[in-house]
Amino acid sequence: MLGIEQWILHFISSAYLLVQWPGVIAMMAIESACIPLPSEIVMPLAGWMLIKEQSLPAVYNLVAGLYGTLGCTIGSVIAYAVGAWGGRPFLNRYGKYILITQHDLNTADRWFQKNGDWMIFVTRLLPVIRTFISLPAGIARMHLGKFLLYTFIGSYIWCTGLSYAGYLLGEHWDNIRSVMRPFDPVIIVVVIMLIALYIYRHIKQNKSSNRES
Repeated sequence: MLGIEQWILHFISSAYLLVQWPGVIAMMAIESACIPLPSEIVMPLAGWMLIKEQSLPAVYNLVAGLYGTLGCTIGSVIAYAVGAWGGRPFLNRYGKYILITQHDLNTADRWFQKNGDWMIFVTRLLPVIRTFISLPAGIARMHLGKFLLYTFIGSYIWCTGLSYAGYLLGEHWDNIRSVMRPFDPVIIVVVIMLIALYIYRHIKQNKSSNRES
């Protein structure tokens, strides 16, 4: 796993050396388009390489946050569109084969319309989940304006905070990733457990329906 992160670090560093700030936009767009490129590497590295190493004042972290947020928004819109225009028709047609019924989709629609605001905002402040949340939001066809607003706000807080942390830590910026890395498997396990619970409940409901019929 560390070998992969070293390769990612080299890739991001090369992009920053080559194109600087547009590289931040590109990296964060990739991260938010359901491609696991850790923002805990992307943004702190920007705070160190593009601000502190360039002897720019700390206020430039606000600019770094804006560039990162622009990338997040671009990537999130792409993932949202894939969910809305590709994932939703696919699930409408084939969802029953993976235990996702039309009732489930309608429930997800209502849930995102009612709770999507805070869900999008909160998940933008969490590692791992923030990378993938746009896809189900698109499948549920959450109101696009609200999706963009809360994506932007949450992403700006996240990106600015990580950039500033990298600026403060300087060449020791990777301590941020060291601190946050243990949370990745915990979040993944929680997600897997929720999926397993969902499958269990569906199988149980199907057996009950069959007995009643």
